[in-house]
Amino acid sequence: MTAAPLTLGTAGHIDHGKTALIRALTGVDTDRLPEERARGISIELGYASLTLPSGRSLSVIDVPGHERFVRTMVAGASGIDLYLMAIAADDGVMPQTLEHAAILKALAIATGVVAVTKSDLADPARALEQSRQLLGAVEAIPVSAHTGAGIEQLRAALERAAHASRSRAELPGPTRLHVDRVFTIKGAGTVVTGTLWSGTITRGDRLKLLPAGTPARVRGVQVHEAELSNAHAGQRVAVNLTVGRDQAARGDVLTDADAELASTYLIDAALEFGDANPEPEHGDRVQVHHGTRETPARLAWLGGRFWQLRLEQPLVPAAGDRLVIRRVGPPDTLGGGAVLDPHPRKHGPGRETLVRLHRLARGEGESDDTTARPDPERPRPQPPPLTPSALALEESLRAARFEPPLNSELDANDLAAVRAAGRAVRVSEDLDYHPEVLGEVTERAIGLAQRNGGSLTLGQLRDELGTSRKFAHALLTHLDSERVTIRRGDEHVLRRSQTAR
Repeated sequence: MTAAPLTLGTAGHIDHGKTALIRALTGVDTDRLPEERARGISIELGYASLTLPSGRSLSVIDVPGHERFVRTMVAGASGIDLYLMAIAADDGVMPQTLEHAAILKALAIATGVVAVTKSDLADPARALEQSRQLLGAVEAIPVSAHTGAGIEQLRAALERAAHASRSRAELPGPTRLHVDRVFTIKGAGTVVTGTLWSGTITRGDRLKLLPAGTPARVRGVQVHEAELSNAHAGQRVAVNLTVGRDQAARGDVLTDADAELASTYLIDAALEFGDANPEPEHGDRVQVHHGTRETPARLAWLGGRFWQLRLEQPLVPAAGDRLVIRRVGPPDTLGGGAVLDPHPRKHGPGRETLVRLHRLARGEGESDDTTARPDPERPRPQPPPLTPSALALEESLRAARFEPPLNSELDANDLAAVRAAGRAVRVSEDLDYHPEVLGEVTERAIGLAQRNGGSLTLGQLRDELGTSRKFAHALLTHLDSERVTIRRGDEHVLRRSQTAR
Protein backbone atom coordinates (compact mmCIF):
# COMPACT_ATOMS: atom_id res chain seq x y z
CA MET A 1 0.00 0.00 0.00
CA THR A 2 1.39 3.42 -0.97
CA ALA A 3 2.02 5.75 1.99
CA ALA A 4 -0.14 8.88 2.12
CA PRO A 5 1.50 12.02 0.66
CA LEU A 6 3.37 14.46 2.89
CA THR A 7 5.16 17.76 2.29
CA LEU A 8 8.38 18.61 4.14
CA GLY A 9 9.47 22.23 4.54
CA THR A 10 12.88 23.61 5.48
CA ALA A 11 13.41 26.32 8.08
CA GLY A 12 16.38 28.15 9.52
CA HIS A 13 18.64 31.19 9.37
CA ILE A 14 20.31 32.39 6.17
CA ASP A 15 23.58 30.60 5.33
CA HIS A 16 22.85 27.69 7.67
CA GLY A 17 22.93 25.31 4.73
CA LYS A 18 19.28 24.48 4.01
CA THR A 19 19.70 24.33 0.23
CA ALA A 20 22.99 22.40 0.45
CA LEU A 21 21.26 19.97 2.82
CA ILE A 22 18.39 19.37 0.37
CA ARG A 23 20.93 18.88 -2.44
CA ALA A 24 22.72 16.26 -0.33
CA LEU A 25 19.45 14.49 0.45
CA THR A 26 17.83 14.66 -3.01
CA GLY A 27 20.49 15.51 -5.57
CA VAL A 28 18.43 18.56 -6.59
CA ASP A 29 19.68 22.16 -6.44
CA THR A 30 16.53 24.07 -5.47
CA ASP A 31 18.17 27.44 -6.25
CA ARG A 32 16.98 27.64 -9.85
CA LEU A 33 17.27 31.42 -10.47
CA PRO A 34 20.55 32.88 -11.82
CA GLU A 35 20.42 35.58 -9.12
CA GLU A 36 20.16 32.91 -6.40
CA ARG A 37 23.18 31.04 -7.73
CA ALA A 38 25.17 34.25 -8.18
CA ARG A 39 24.44 35.54 -4.68
CA GLY A 40 24.50 32.16 -2.97
CA ILE A 41 21.17 32.73 -1.20
CA SER A 42 17.63 31.49 -1.78
CA ILE A 43 15.12 34.13 -2.85
CA GLU A 44 12.14 32.11 -4.06
CA LEU A 45 10.68 28.80 -2.92
CA GLY A 46 12.51 25.73 -4.22
CA TYR A 47 11.11 22.24 -4.74
CA ALA A 48 12.40 18.67 -4.77
CA SER A 49 11.33 15.07 -4.14
CA LEU A 50 12.97 13.20 -1.27
CA THR A 51 13.08 9.39 -1.14
CA LEU A 52 13.22 7.92 2.37
CA PRO A 53 14.86 4.57 3.32
CA SER A 54 11.51 2.78 3.06
CA GLY A 55 11.03 4.04 -0.49
CA ARG A 56 8.42 6.57 0.59
CA SER A 57 8.64 9.93 -1.20
CA LEU A 58 8.16 13.35 0.38
CA SER A 59 7.54 16.59 -1.46
CA VAL A 60 10.10 19.17 -0.27
CA ILE A 61 9.75 22.94 -0.12
CA ASP A 62 13.04 24.79 0.45
CA VAL A 63 12.42 28.28 1.85
CA PRO A 64 14.62 31.39 1.96
CA GLY A 65 16.36 32.15 5.24
CA HIS A 66 16.94 35.89 4.82
CA GLU A 67 14.78 38.19 6.96
CA ARG A 68 13.74 40.12 3.82
CA PHE A 69 12.05 36.99 2.46
CA VAL A 70 10.06 35.88 5.50
CA ARG A 71 6.78 36.46 3.63
CA THR A 72 8.01 33.95 1.03
CA MET A 73 8.95 31.52 3.80
CA VAL A 74 5.44 31.78 5.30
CA ALA A 75 3.84 31.16 1.91
CA GLY A 76 5.84 27.94 1.58
CA ALA A 77 5.47 26.81 5.18
CA SER A 78 1.70 27.23 5.20
CA GLY A 79 1.27 24.03 3.21
CA ILE A 80 3.78 21.72 4.90
CA ASP A 81 3.13 18.72 7.16
CA LEU A 82 6.53 18.45 8.87
CA TYR A 83 9.71 20.51 8.99
CA LEU A 84 13.49 20.22 8.67
CA MET A 85 15.12 22.95 10.75
CA ALA A 86 18.76 23.74 9.91
CA ILE A 87 20.94 25.16 12.69
CA ALA A 88 24.64 25.67 11.88
CA ALA A 89 27.10 24.25 14.39
CA ASP A 90 29.36 27.31 14.14
CA ASP A 91 26.56 29.88 14.61
CA GLY A 92 23.93 28.14 16.71
CA VAL A 93 20.45 29.63 17.00
CA MET A 94 20.18 32.97 15.16
CA PRO A 95 17.38 35.56 14.68
CA GLN A 96 15.72 33.83 11.72
CA THR A 97 15.97 30.48 13.51
CA LEU A 98 13.80 32.03 16.20
CA GLU A 99 11.38 33.65 13.76
CA HIS A 100 10.99 30.52 11.67
CA ALA A 101 10.32 28.54 14.86
CA ALA A 102 7.63 31.08 15.79
CA ILE A 103 6.05 30.70 12.33
CA LEU A 104 6.01 26.91 12.63
CA LYS A 105 4.33 27.25 16.03
CA ALA A 106 1.74 29.67 14.63
CA LEU A 107 0.99 27.17 11.86
CA ALA A 108 0.72 24.33 14.42
CA ILE A 109 3.45 22.33 12.66
CA ALA A 110 4.89 20.42 15.62
CA THR A 111 6.56 17.42 13.93
CA GLY A 112 10.02 17.73 12.46
CA VAL A 113 13.74 17.08 12.64
CA VAL A 114 16.68 19.38 13.38
CA ALA A 115 19.81 19.13 11.24
CA VAL A 116 22.86 20.64 12.96
CA THR A 117 24.71 21.58 9.79
CA LYS A 118 28.40 22.37 9.25
CA SER A 119 29.30 19.87 11.97
CA ASP A 120 32.62 19.37 10.17
CA LEU A 121 33.51 23.00 11.00
CA ALA A 122 32.56 23.20 14.69
CA ASP A 123 31.55 21.04 17.64
CA PRO A 124 27.76 20.54 17.29
CA ALA A 125 27.16 20.21 21.06
CA ARG A 126 26.16 23.85 21.63
CA ALA A 127 23.75 23.90 18.68
CA LEU A 128 22.24 20.56 19.77
CA GLU A 129 21.53 21.97 23.22
CA GLN A 130 20.10 25.20 21.77
CA SER A 131 17.80 23.21 19.49
CA ARG A 132 16.52 21.28 22.51
CA GLN A 133 15.81 24.52 24.35
CA LEU A 134 14.03 26.01 21.33
CA LEU A 135 12.08 23.04 19.98
CA GLY A 136 11.93 20.56 22.85
CA ALA A 137 12.34 16.84 22.26
CA VAL A 138 12.61 17.08 18.47
CA GLU A 139 15.21 14.64 17.11
CA ALA A 140 18.44 16.47 16.19
CA ILE A 141 21.17 15.06 13.93
CA PRO A 142 24.69 16.51 13.42
CA VAL A 143 25.42 16.56 9.67
CA SER A 144 27.78 17.92 7.05
CA ALA A 145 26.50 18.46 3.53
CA HIS A 146 30.15 18.93 2.50
CA THR A 147 31.48 15.54 3.73
CA GLY A 148 28.19 13.63 3.75
CA ALA A 149 28.53 12.76 7.44
CA GLY A 150 25.16 12.20 9.13
CA ILE A 151 23.10 12.45 5.92
CA GLU A 152 21.83 8.87 6.09
CA GLN A 153 21.08 9.23 9.81
CA LEU A 154 19.13 12.38 8.96
CA ARG A 155 17.22 10.52 6.25
CA ALA A 156 16.27 7.85 8.81
CA ALA A 157 15.15 10.53 11.30
CA LEU A 158 12.95 12.08 8.62
CA GLU A 159 11.42 8.63 8.03
CA ARG A 160 10.48 8.44 11.70
CA ALA A 161 9.03 11.95 11.64
CA ALA A 162 7.02 11.18 8.50
CA HIS A 163 5.63 8.05 10.13
CA ALA A 164 4.40 10.23 13.03
CA SER A 165 2.76 12.79 10.72
CA ARG A 166 -0.82 12.80 9.53
CA SER A 167 -1.32 13.38 5.83
CA ARG A 168 -3.75 15.97 4.54
CA ALA A 169 -5.05 13.25 2.21
CA GLU A 170 -6.70 11.66 5.26
CA LEU A 171 -8.75 14.78 6.00
CA PRO A 172 -12.10 15.70 4.41
CA GLY A 173 -12.76 18.88 2.45
CA PRO A 174 -13.11 20.32 -1.04
CA THR A 175 -10.20 20.71 -3.44
CA ARG A 176 -7.98 23.55 -2.21
CA LEU A 177 -4.65 24.51 -3.75
CA HIS A 178 -3.09 27.80 -2.65
CA VAL A 179 -1.13 29.06 -5.65
CA ASP A 180 2.49 30.01 -4.97
CA ARG A 181 3.74 30.29 -8.56
CA VAL A 182 2.24 31.07 -12.00
CA PHE A 183 4.03 30.72 -15.33
CA THR A 184 3.43 29.90 -18.99
CA ILE A 185 4.74 26.92 -20.97
CA LYS A 186 4.90 27.32 -24.72
CA GLY A 187 2.33 25.09 -26.34
CA ALA A 188 0.63 24.26 -23.04
CA GLY A 189 -0.51 27.58 -21.59
CA THR A 190 -0.87 28.70 -17.99
CA VAL A 191 0.50 26.56 -15.17
CA VAL A 192 -0.05 27.15 -11.45
CA THR A 193 1.80 25.36 -8.67
CA GLY A 194 1.14 24.88 -4.99
CA THR A 195 0.63 22.37 -2.22
CA LEU A 196 -2.74 20.64 -2.41
CA TRP A 197 -4.32 21.27 1.00
CA SER A 198 -7.33 19.00 0.54
CA GLY A 199 -9.24 17.02 -2.07
CA THR A 200 -7.89 15.80 -5.42
CA ILE A 201 -7.21 17.34 -8.83
CA THR A 202 -7.88 15.22 -11.92
CA ARG A 203 -7.30 15.91 -15.59
CA GLY A 204 -10.55 17.33 -16.99
CA ASP A 205 -11.80 18.75 -13.66
CA ARG A 206 -13.77 21.96 -13.80
CA LEU A 207 -12.47 24.24 -11.05
CA LYS A 208 -12.40 27.94 -10.24
CA LEU A 209 -9.81 30.45 -9.06
CA LEU A 210 -10.71 32.57 -6.04
CA PRO A 211 -11.15 35.33 -5.05
CA ALA A 212 -12.12 36.35 -8.62
CA GLY A 213 -14.18 33.18 -9.23
CA THR A 214 -12.57 32.60 -12.66
CA PRO A 215 -13.67 29.24 -14.18
CA ALA A 216 -10.76 26.94 -15.05
CA ARG A 217 -10.56 23.46 -16.60
CA VAL A 218 -7.61 21.17 -15.83
CA ARG A 219 -5.60 20.26 -18.95
CA GLY A 220 -2.94 18.31 -17.12
CA VAL A 221 -1.51 17.49 -13.68
CA GLN A 222 2.12 16.94 -12.68
CA VAL A 223 3.74 15.96 -9.40
CA HIS A 224 7.50 16.62 -9.44
CA GLU A 225 7.50 16.82 -13.25
CA ALA A 226 5.78 13.43 -13.62
CA GLU A 227 2.53 13.57 -15.60
CA LEU A 228 -0.30 11.95 -13.59
CA SER A 229 -4.02 11.46 -14.09
CA ASN A 230 -4.70 12.94 -10.65
CA ALA A 231 -3.00 14.43 -7.59
CA HIS A 232 -3.87 14.07 -3.92
CA ALA A 233 -3.78 16.33 -0.87
CA GLY A 234 -0.32 16.59 0.67
CA GLN A 235 1.47 16.68 -2.70
CA ARG A 236 3.26 19.48 -4.51
CA VAL A 237 1.25 19.91 -7.70
CA ALA A 238 1.64 21.71 -11.03
CA VAL A 239 -1.70 22.22 -12.79
CA ASN A 240 -2.08 23.23 -16.44
CA LEU A 241 -5.25 25.38 -16.63
CA THR A 242 -7.40 26.77 -19.43
CA VAL A 243 -7.06 30.38 -18.25
CA GLY A 244 -5.02 33.31 -19.45
CA ARG A 245 -1.73 34.15 -17.70
CA ASP A 246 -3.27 37.38 -16.43
CA GLN A 247 -6.22 35.51 -14.87
CA ALA A 248 -4.14 33.67 -12.25
CA ALA A 249 -1.82 35.05 -9.58
CA ARG A 250 0.16 33.96 -6.57
CA GLY A 251 -2.17 33.91 -3.60
CA ASP A 252 -5.19 32.64 -5.54
CA VAL A 253 -7.02 29.54 -4.36
CA LEU A 254 -7.87 26.79 -6.86
CA THR A 255 -10.99 24.94 -5.75
CA ASP A 256 -14.00 22.95 -6.95
CA ALA A 257 -16.40 24.83 -9.22
CA ASP A 258 -19.25 24.20 -6.77
CA ALA A 259 -17.26 24.69 -3.54
CA GLU A 260 -18.84 27.07 -1.06
CA LEU A 261 -15.50 28.70 -0.24
CA ALA A 262 -15.68 32.48 -0.56
CA SER A 263 -13.46 35.47 0.02
CA THR A 264 -13.89 37.58 3.14
CA TYR A 265 -12.79 40.87 4.68
CA LEU A 266 -13.62 39.76 8.25
CA ILE A 267 -12.33 36.80 10.28
CA ASP A 268 -12.99 35.81 13.88
CA ALA A 269 -9.92 33.97 15.18
CA ALA A 270 -8.26 32.57 18.29
CA LEU A 271 -4.74 34.03 18.41
CA GLU A 272 -1.67 33.54 20.58
CA PHE A 273 1.15 36.06 20.59
CA GLY A 274 3.89 34.22 22.43
CA ASP A 275 6.56 36.50 23.86
CA ALA A 276 5.87 39.41 21.49
CA ASN A 277 6.98 42.64 23.11
CA PRO A 278 5.13 44.91 22.89
CA GLU A 279 2.24 42.58 22.18
CA PRO A 280 -0.46 43.82 19.80
CA GLU A 281 -3.47 45.67 21.10
CA HIS A 282 -6.98 46.56 19.96
CA GLY A 283 -6.81 48.73 16.85
CA ASP A 284 -3.24 47.79 15.90
CA ARG A 285 -2.48 47.35 12.21
CA VAL A 286 -0.81 44.01 11.46
CA GLN A 287 0.04 41.80 8.49
CA VAL A 288 -2.08 38.64 8.21
CA HIS A 289 -0.72 35.63 6.29
CA HIS A 290 -3.03 32.83 5.15
CA GLY A 291 -2.00 30.23 2.62
CA THR A 292 0.07 32.02 0.00
CA ARG A 293 -1.81 35.30 0.41
CA GLU A 294 -1.26 38.19 2.82
CA THR A 295 -2.93 41.46 3.68
CA PRO A 296 -2.75 44.26 6.22
CA ALA A 297 -5.54 44.23 8.79
CA ARG A 298 -6.77 45.93 11.95
CA LEU A 299 -7.05 43.89 15.14
CA ALA A 300 -10.30 44.17 17.09
CA TRP A 301 -10.17 42.53 20.52
CA LEU A 302 -13.21 40.39 21.38
CA GLY A 303 -12.13 39.13 24.80
CA GLY A 304 -9.55 36.61 25.96
CA ARG A 305 -7.60 35.15 23.07
CA PHE A 306 -10.32 36.00 20.57
CA TRP A 307 -9.91 38.71 17.94
CA GLN A 308 -11.64 39.95 14.82
CA LEU A 309 -9.35 40.63 11.87
CA ARG A 310 -10.60 43.47 9.66
CA LEU A 311 -8.76 42.88 6.41
CA GLU A 312 -7.73 45.44 3.81
CA GLN A 313 -7.61 42.81 1.03
CA PRO A 314 -9.67 39.62 0.83
CA LEU A 315 -8.54 36.19 2.02
CA VAL A 316 -10.18 32.84 1.26
CA PRO A 317 -10.15 30.94 4.58
CA ALA A 318 -12.07 28.02 6.03
CA ALA A 319 -12.75 27.33 9.70
CA GLY A 320 -9.74 25.66 11.30
CA ASP A 321 -7.16 27.18 8.92
CA ARG A 322 -4.02 28.60 10.51
CA LEU A 323 -2.96 32.26 10.35
CA VAL A 324 0.39 33.96 10.92
CA ILE A 325 0.32 37.48 12.35
CA ARG A 326 3.31 39.76 11.73
CA ARG A 327 4.10 43.31 12.68
CA VAL A 328 3.91 45.75 9.76
CA GLY A 329 6.92 47.73 10.86
CA PRO A 330 9.51 46.89 11.89
CA PRO A 331 8.55 43.50 10.42
CA ASP A 332 8.52 40.63 12.90
CA THR A 333 6.37 37.59 13.62
CA LEU A 334 4.03 38.25 16.53
CA GLY A 335 2.20 34.92 16.64
CA GLY A 336 -0.80 33.34 15.02
CA GLY A 337 -3.72 31.03 15.52
CA ALA A 338 -6.81 29.44 14.05
CA VAL A 339 -9.74 30.72 12.02
CA LEU A 340 -12.95 30.20 14.03
CA ASP A 341 -15.49 31.97 11.82
CA PRO A 342 -14.36 32.81 8.26
CA HIS A 343 -17.45 34.93 7.52
CA PRO A 344 -18.62 36.77 10.65
CA ARG A 345 -20.52 40.02 10.77
CA LYS A 346 -18.59 43.06 12.00
CA HIS A 347 -18.95 43.14 15.77
CA GLY A 348 -17.19 43.90 19.02
CA PRO A 349 -16.84 42.07 22.34
CA GLY A 350 -19.81 40.75 24.28
CA ARG A 351 -20.87 37.87 26.49
CA GLU A 352 -22.78 36.07 23.73
CA THR A 353 -19.80 36.53 21.43
CA LEU A 354 -17.45 34.92 23.95
CA VAL A 355 -19.76 31.95 24.46
CA ARG A 356 -20.02 31.44 20.69
CA LEU A 357 -16.26 31.72 20.14
CA HIS A 358 -15.47 29.35 23.01
CA ARG A 359 -17.79 26.81 21.41
CA LEU A 360 -16.15 27.21 18.01
CA ALA A 361 -12.68 26.90 19.60
CA ARG A 362 -13.77 23.58 21.12
CA GLY A 363 -14.73 22.35 17.66
CA GLU A 364 -18.47 22.71 18.12
CA GLY A 365 -19.06 24.14 14.65
CA GLU A 366 -22.17 26.02 13.61
CA SER A 367 -22.74 23.86 10.53
CA ASP A 368 -21.71 20.50 9.15
CA ASP A 369 -19.77 22.16 6.33
CA THR A 370 -17.08 24.34 7.92
CA THR A 371 -16.26 25.99 4.59
CA ALA A 372 -19.79 27.25 3.95
CA ARG A 373 -20.71 30.90 4.13
CA PRO A 374 -23.22 31.33 6.99
CA ASP A 375 -26.77 32.12 5.92
CA PRO A 376 -28.01 35.06 8.05
CA GLU A 377 -31.61 34.02 7.43
CA ARG A 378 -31.10 30.51 8.78
CA PRO A 379 -31.24 30.02 12.58
CA ARG A 380 -27.99 28.82 14.07
CA PRO A 381 -28.16 25.15 15.16
CA GLN A 382 -28.51 24.79 18.92
CA PRO A 383 -26.66 22.31 21.17
CA PRO A 384 -28.62 19.31 22.48
CA PRO A 385 -31.04 20.36 25.25
CA LEU A 386 -29.75 20.07 28.80
CA THR A 387 -31.32 17.60 31.17
CA PRO A 388 -33.29 18.98 34.15
CA SER A 389 -30.39 18.15 36.48
CA ALA A 390 -27.89 19.94 34.19
CA LEU A 391 -30.18 22.97 33.99
CA ALA A 392 -30.38 22.96 37.78
CA LEU A 393 -26.57 22.87 37.98
CA GLU A 394 -26.33 25.81 35.58
CA GLU A 395 -28.77 27.80 37.70
CA SER A 396 -26.77 26.98 40.84
CA LEU A 397 -23.63 28.41 39.22
CA ARG A 398 -25.50 31.56 38.19
CA ALA A 399 -27.01 31.98 41.66
CA ALA A 400 -23.71 31.36 43.46
CA ARG A 401 -22.22 34.32 41.58
CA PHE A 402 -18.63 34.89 42.80
CA GLU A 403 -18.46 31.85 45.15
CA PRO A 404 -19.53 28.75 43.19
CA PRO A 405 -19.38 25.25 44.73
CA LEU A 406 -16.27 23.17 44.20
CA ASN A 407 -16.36 20.93 41.14
CA SER A 408 -15.94 17.90 43.41
CA GLU A 409 -19.35 18.77 44.88
CA LEU A 410 -21.04 18.73 41.46
CA ASP A 411 -22.18 15.89 39.22
CA ALA A 412 -19.38 15.35 36.70
CA ASN A 413 -21.69 14.43 33.79
CA ASP A 414 -23.95 17.43 34.32
CA LEU A 415 -20.94 19.75 34.61
CA ALA A 416 -19.49 18.40 31.34
CA ALA A 417 -22.84 18.95 29.59
CA VAL A 418 -23.14 22.51 30.90
CA ARG A 419 -19.58 23.26 29.80
CA ALA A 420 -20.27 21.84 26.34
CA ALA A 421 -23.30 24.10 26.05
CA GLY A 422 -21.13 27.13 26.83
CA ARG A 423 -22.91 27.79 30.13
CA ALA A 424 -19.97 27.05 32.42
CA VAL A 425 -16.35 28.15 32.10
CA ARG A 426 -13.55 26.37 33.91
CA VAL A 427 -11.55 28.97 35.82
CA SER A 428 -9.32 26.68 37.89
CA GLU A 429 -8.90 22.99 38.61
CA ASP A 430 -11.65 23.19 41.26
CA LEU A 431 -13.94 25.98 40.07
CA ASP A 432 -16.33 26.68 37.18
CA TYR A 433 -18.21 29.96 36.78
CA HIS A 434 -21.28 30.91 34.82
CA PRO A 435 -20.24 33.03 31.76
CA GLU A 436 -22.65 35.82 32.77
CA VAL A 437 -20.92 36.04 36.15
CA LEU A 438 -17.50 36.11 34.52
CA GLY A 439 -18.72 38.90 32.27
CA GLU A 440 -19.68 40.93 35.33
CA VAL A 441 -16.34 40.13 36.99
CA THR A 442 -14.46 41.34 33.90
CA GLU A 443 -16.41 44.59 33.71
CA ARG A 444 -16.00 45.35 37.41
CA ALA A 445 -12.29 44.47 37.37
CA ILE A 446 -11.70 46.78 34.41
CA GLY A 447 -13.61 49.60 36.10
CA LEU A 448 -11.70 49.06 39.33
CA ALA A 449 -8.34 49.12 37.55
CA GLN A 450 -9.26 52.25 35.61
CA ARG A 451 -10.16 54.02 38.85
CA ASN A 452 -6.81 52.91 40.34
CA GLY A 453 -4.63 54.26 37.57
CA GLY A 454 -4.59 51.10 35.44
CA SER A 455 -3.93 48.27 37.87
CA LEU A 456 -5.50 46.29 40.72
CA THR A 457 -4.40 43.89 43.43
CA LEU A 458 -5.88 40.66 44.72
CA GLY A 459 -7.08 42.40 47.86
CA GLN A 460 -8.77 45.16 45.88
CA LEU A 461 -10.65 42.66 43.71
CA ARG A 462 -11.63 40.67 46.80
CA ASP A 463 -13.13 43.78 48.39
CA GLU A 464 -14.80 44.89 45.14
CA LEU A 465 -16.60 41.55 44.79
CA GLY A 466 -17.18 41.00 48.52
CA THR A 467 -15.68 37.54 48.40
CA SER A 468 -12.81 35.60 49.92
CA ARG A 469 -9.16 35.59 48.91
CA LYS A 470 -9.50 32.06 47.46
CA PHE A 471 -12.16 33.05 44.94
CA ALA A 472 -10.54 36.40 44.15
CA HIS A 473 -7.24 34.65 43.40
CA ALA A 474 -8.92 32.20 41.01
CA LEU A 475 -10.75 35.02 39.23
CA LEU A 476 -7.68 37.23 38.94
CA THR A 477 -5.62 34.34 37.55
CA HIS A 478 -8.39 33.80 35.00
CA LEU A 479 -8.32 37.49 34.01
CA ASP A 480 -4.55 37.18 33.45
CA SER A 481 -5.00 34.07 31.28
CA GLU A 482 -7.76 35.77 29.28
CA ARG A 483 -5.44 38.71 28.58
CA VAL A 484 -7.57 41.24 30.44
CA THR A 485 -4.73 41.90 32.87
CA ILE A 486 -1.04 41.02 33.10
CA ARG A 487 0.69 40.30 36.39
CA ARG A 488 3.61 42.50 37.39
CA GLY A 489 4.71 41.73 40.92
CA ASP A 490 1.76 42.06 43.28
CA GLU A 491 -0.19 44.16 40.79
CA HIS A 492 -2.25 43.07 37.81
CA VAL A 493 -1.98 45.75 35.14
CA LEU A 494 -4.81 46.41 32.71
CA ARG A 495 -3.79 45.62 29.15
CA ARG A 496 -4.14 48.49 26.69
CA SER A 497 -6.72 46.52 24.68
CA GLN A 498 -9.23 47.13 27.46
CA THR A 499 -9.36 50.84 26.62
CA ALA A 500 -11.52 49.87 23.63
CA ARG A 501 -14.34 48.73 25.91
